[in-house]
Amino acid sequence: MPGNEVLNSRALNRATLARQLLLDRADLPVLDAVTHLCGLQAQEPQEPFIGLWSRLRAFEPTMLSDLLIGRSVVRTHLMRHTIHLVDARDALAWRARHSTMQWQRVLGVYRRELEGVDPDEFAEAAREVLADGEPRTIAELGRALAARWPANGPRALGELALALVPMAQLPPRGLWRTKAGARNLPLATWLGKEIDPPSPEGADQVAAELVRRYLTAFGPAATADLRTWSGLAGLPATVAAMREELVSFRDERGRELLDLPDAPRPDPGTPAPVRFLPAFDNAILGYHDRGRIVDDENRGLSVAGARVVLVDGLVAATWKVEADPEADPAADAVVVTPLRRFSRAERTAVAEEGRQLAGFLTDSGSHRVRVTDRE
Repeated sequence: MPGNEVLNSRALNRATLARQLLLDRADLPVLDAVTHLCGLQAQEPQEPFIGLWSRLRAFEPTMLSDLLIGRSVVRTHLMRHTIHLVDARDALAWRARHSTMQWQRVLGVYRRELEGVDPDEFAEAAREVLADGEPRTIAELGRALAARWPANGPRALGELALALVPMAQLPPRGLWRTKAGARNLPLATWLGKEIDPPSPEGADQVAAELVRRYLTAFGPAATADLRTWSGLAGLPATVAAMREELVSFRDERGRELLDLPDAPRPDPGTPAPVRFLPAFDNAILGYHDRGRIVDDENRGLSVAGARVVLVDGLVAATWKVEADPEADPAADAVVVTPLRRFSRAERTAVAEEGRQLAGFLTDSGSHRVRVTDRE
């Protein structure tokens, strides 16, 4: 049975902000922050830089670029078969646990195009194509494999290769202020290490570590939240086996929430500063029930790729960078569009944080920000 203590939405919000390094900027090395967060969703290559800027003091974007070049972090398909920027050690440790899910996700999209393809035979053929050590795009992979499976669509074949052979997206993709296509190489080749094998039957240590790491960065959370974040359906048995090391709460709807005993759960009255989040930030997407940080009316923004602003811990505006028509044509500005009416103090705080972000993002070093009228 769930514990008797109820955590209301504000308590969950403050816990989420604390775990996500959004309540106070952290004095952490960049690699430690990426590891703590279980990676950052990164299908938009520049967004992790914004996510880390909002979470770390004195963040320099070249620090993250250097980690990518040095292979300490890696861009790879992982949770939910989406591109994540993760600690290379986590990529090696976690990837085998996600393999079945990755295959199922691709098959769910391309079932008709992949009819008759044997996954083991296909994976071996894909490895043979990649054995020359030459990085390839999805299109190039698909065309190479279409010589053997001519009746199947090249795009589907390329996507399947990324699911069945653990891959890394190589720099310069993902470097600061750099535009580059996605070129892929097997993860083991890029990192010089084989991925860890699956856990032995009945001892899923990788799944248990995923649960602990998720709760560290996202808890308190329900098992449905864990499933949404990871994309893995087979974790209830792991959670059941870990019961003695976890604590239990209820939310206001009666759902059971699990957590680590000593994890931070700040007072709900703790002030929350304005924070600008990148597109697809896991502080929002990492939950099945996102009500702790975004209301139902605006829930669709998180999956549509909108960049959002947190005010008092909740999504209260969207933002983008665009040319400032009232200034030098070369000067960009951070433009904030509120989703509700701001108080004078809120508007001032949003503008100040926006100015700091503009200085970080824009080539011109502009500190311009415009807060528009409510949508």
